[in-house]
Order: sequence, then structure tokens, then C-alpha cells
Amino acid sequence: MKTIGLIGGMSWESTVVYYQLLNRGARERLGDLHSAKLLLWSFDFADIEAMQAKGDWDGATSAMIDAARALERGGADCVIICTNTMHKMADAVQQSVDIPLLHIADATAMAIKASGAEKPLLLATRYTMEQDFYRGHLRDRHGVETMVPDEVGRTLVHDIIYNELCQGIIRKDSKKAYLETIQRAQQQGTDGVIFGCTEVGLLIAQADFALPAFDTTALHAGAALDFALND
Repeated sequence: MKTIGLIGGMSWESTVVYYQLLNRGARERLGDLHSAKLLLWSFDFADIEAMQAKGDWDGATSAMIDAARALERGGADCVIICTNTMHKMADAVQQSVDIPLLHIADATAMAIKASGAEKPLLLATRYTMEQDFYRGHLRDRHGVETMVPDEVGRTLVHDIIYNELCQGIIRKDSKKAYLETIQRAQQQGTDGVIFGCTEVGLLIAQADFALPAFDTTALHAGAALDFALND
């Protein structure tokens, strides 16, 4: 089994889910007392969020590179960034290490294409929805076009992520607001829903609507296990 290096803590609420999925997945695939071989670098998310809010993406990139290099030195065979938003600097992180970075959007695109969805809705942080690093990766590398909510919807989705989900707060009215956002997008032609922030799956699930859901956290963890367990 190869060792998976995780860059987490952004937020730790979803990093916990990664840890659970990776270890449960290893046990399901290998049986008995098996669990995943993991190295975790966990940030103080307050530091990262402050850089995001100020637009200090150079500082955030430097921090991410330092984390990836530390994991490589520690013996990781690959690295995964346990957040969609910080894939903004995925290329720079990959260039800084000799081990592969497993991109969350690659795993997501495979599931979208397998489902037949052609225009899924992206629910994510404002950075992920409005900048091109994520939507452009899906479009340019995989031919997947995405929809995003309108300005009011993007603000709502973003604020719930940072003010609630990243702090472990789950509210019924917020879930209702997300589902209403999905319903409006469906009326406009969306045919799937990307949980484009690793915390979104804490609030909504496939069971909440009929459209196919693409839980990026679960898909990313599955891709990491595939890498770790394949010769």
C-alpha cells in the first residue's frame, strides 16, 4: 500500500471525512484490520482564510508548497489537497514536488462523464465558482461545462460554507436554501450537482434530490485509494 499525503485543515470538518473515507475504504477493499497509510499536514484554517479574504494567493501558494514538500520528505507517495478552493494553486504545488498530486477535479470529471450529465451545477466557495481555475480545469481538460448560481445564490452558498459548515454548524434552513438553489438551476437546465466544496456533503446528500450528485470529497478519496492500492 502506498502512503497518501493529505494537505488538510481547510477546514478540518471535511478533513475528518477524508480520514474516515480513506480508512473505511481501505478496510472494505482489503478486509480484516487494514486501514490506509496516511500522512496529514493540517493547517490552522484561520490563517488560510485570512489569505483568501485578502487575495494573498501568493502567500497561500507558498504555504501549500511547504506542506506538500513536508509530506514528500515524510515519505508520502502522492499528495491530495483536501479542499476544492485550494486547487487554485494545484499546478504550482505539483511543480514543487516529485510525487504526483491527485487533482480533485479529475476524479470529479470522471464521475460526471460516466453519469452522462452535460451541465452540472457547481456549489462551492465564491472563489471556486467565480474564478476559472476549477471550472476551467473541468472544461479544458475534460470537456465538462458547469453552471453556477446567480450572484445572490453564490453569496448564499459561499456564506453558508464559511459561516456554518466550516464551523460544524448544520442548519435546516440552510439545507432548504441549498435545495431551492438546486431546484432553480434545474429549471434552467442543469442536470447534476457538484458538491464543489468539501463541506457541502455535510449539509446535503444524493438522497435529497433526483439529479445525480457528485460528492467531490468521496470521489477524491476514492481516487487516492485507487492510487494507493494499485501496483
